[in-house]
Amino acid sequence: MHPMLFATLVALAKIVLILFMFIMAIATLLTWAERKQSAVLQDRIGANRADFMGFRLWGLLNIAADGIKSFTKEDWVPPTGNPIIHNLAPFIGLFGAMVSFAVIPFGPPLQLFGQTFTLQLVDLNIGLLYILAFGSMGIYSVVLAGWSSNNKFAQLGALRGICQMISYEVVLGLSLIGVILVTGSVRLPEIIAYQGQYWLGGWIPKWGIFTQPLAFLLFLPAAIAETKRVPFDVPEGESEIIGYFVEYSGLKFGLFLLGEFIEIVVLAAFISVLFFGGWQVPWLTDAGFQFGSALSIPLSEWLVATLRILGFIAKVIFFCMLQLQIRWTLPRFRFDHLLRLGWKEMMPLALLNVFITAIVMYVLS
Repeated sequence: MHPMLFATLVALAKIVLILFMFIMAIATLLTWAERKQSAVLQDRIGANRADFMGFRLWGLLNIAADGIKSFTKEDWVPPTGNPIIHNLAPFIGLFGAMVSFAVIPFGPPLQLFGQTFTLQLVDLNIGLLYILAFGSMGIYSVVLAGWSSNNKFAQLGALRGICQMISYEVVLGLSLIGVILVTGSVRLPEIIAYQGQYWLGGWIPKWGIFTQPLAFLLFLPAAIAETKRVPFDVPEGESEIIGYFVEYSGLKFGLFLLGEFIEIVVLAAFISVLFFGGWQVPWLTDAGFQFGSALSIPLSEWLVATLRILGFIAKVIFFCMLQLQIRWTLPRFRFDHLLRLGWKEMMPLALLNVFITAIVMYVLS
């Protein structure tokens, strides 16, 4: 087979596996998980009415019912709005969320047919900056949706969204500088490789949560604020202004919701890579489990790779569920409180973390 054709087929296989069988599958299941989790917290059953030949499958068929409903509803466009930008806005946010996952490695490199395959769509030497850049495309989706609707409530929601996302992007970037200083790289495979080292005779992994605990505590709320979900859902407060997609319906409204759940998956994967070792499993080396210097359990190469991939998936699912739990537990911030938290409380702490980390790294070097 021609090398170029082989590389193209490998790239297409990665796109199908990562973007559609992983991201889209988890994002779609999260719509069901959020309903069920909210039902548990509110002491009710949750979505379970859709069925096929009498089988309800714990409410999973509601996912298909929602999709059919979105496709069959009227595609409303405001007569006084801009139809081209109005139709384009939801796709911009969805595109930015999906392509952000391209640089995230979800497993170690694999040896197959005498070649090395990376479990990553593309390995960029600026992977961390790439995610921040494309993740910020959600701002354009928000402002275009609000402006093109020609609705004062949509425009007010867009203005709130712009203020919130720009404010917390500053904290988001500053919190990651400490991680860059510690690992010495913005390339995600190298950040994961650094977290494969250990302290205390091989018992404590050098995960970001241990080397940069303050950065993690700042990054998590700032990243959730970027997704505009409760308790940071000020741009789309249902009891106040509805938000920038007040004039959207049907499939385009569903694309906004799908993009939101994809952002949850990307955020969970990003947290796993930066602060929890990515696909690294504690005490699992290339040869098998190694507990200090006293005990080792040899494993085959493929079993080690499988455990690492499953470990990464487990971390992603855990942080997805954590975000759903936060969404159904905490109340919404008031807008002035939201901005004060970002600029006056979190940003000084982020700057302090950068300052302390720089001093420590200088002393250790």
